[in-house]
Amino acid sequence: MGFFDMLMKLDRRWIYLFVGVVAVIPLLVDFTLPVPIGDEVQALYDRVESLAAGDIVMISFDYGPSTGPENDPMADALIRHCLERDLKVIALALYPIGGLNEGIEELRRCVGEIDPLNGVLESPVYPDKLYGRDFVYLGYKDGGLATMRQMNENIHAVFPTDFFGTPVTDYELSNTVMGYTDVKFCFSVATGIFGEWWANLVNAQYGLPVAVGCTAVSAPKYFAYYKAGQMFALLGGLKGAAEYERLVREAYPRVEEATTLQIFYASKGSNVQAFVYSVITIFIILGNVGFLLERRRQQM
Repeated sequence: MGFFDMLMKLDRRWIYLFVGVVAVIPLLVDFTLPVPIGDEVQALYDRVESLAAGDIVMISFDYGPSTGPENDPMADALIRHCLERDLKVIALALYPIGGLNEGIEELRRCVGEIDPLNGVLESPVYPDKLYGRDFVYLGYKDGGLATMRQMNENIHAVFPTDFFGTPVTDYELSNTVMGYTDVKFCFSVATGIFGEWWANLVNAQYGLPVAVGCTAVSAPKYFAYYKAGQMFALLGGLKGAAEYERLVREAYPRVEEATTLQIFYASKGSNVQAFVYSVITIFIILGNVGFLLERRRQQM
């Protein structure tokens, strides 16, 4: 029995097992695959680099746990990049499923454990950064488009208190942000339609520069907004997250150290994708070759 004969009779469960092993290896072994940087990703990095210390960036956590493996690394890299650049981060959430937890977990992963209710405002990761002065999390608000419109008129009316229940006017950062004109741009870490709303409402009607980090399945749709100029940057799926993460890690050693301490981050996930897709492609090629040889043998 030849190689292709054995391959055609191989129990598919062995293939599943092989793919599973291949997927685990990049998570256990630390190595780096080349990551070419797309223009749409470079644009976000360049925009952050161009801002002056003290400028304010808005981040909207518009996703839930189901897309966390793609969206979390994007948020991590941007928050760390902004803090390294001495920018101020005002964060909020508009997506109902993940709004109660995703935002605060992202901040804690980047700045360490903080507890404003007990007066613990200093970041253990960035000792020179304080909650309420350099970063703040407003929490979740329902309403979608209606909420976005009202935020332009008076963000304090939409978010009278932060995630911890403290009046936003008690904090230096949130007290100064009254609407979109007070921030340099908004980055929507998005699933579903939320990124579209930021582009076709907030950018189109109010002129706020918008960038979106979306899941890979949504990237083709969002590229239309990017090409039309309704968003200045786009991180498409885990690939886009890995590209941006690579740029920030190479520029800032503290980000490199913090990122590689995590069990999972974008570059590792991208490595897994590259290995698994390669294996699947090889099996598809071998399967088709085996099928063609078998059909030719039957015709002889």
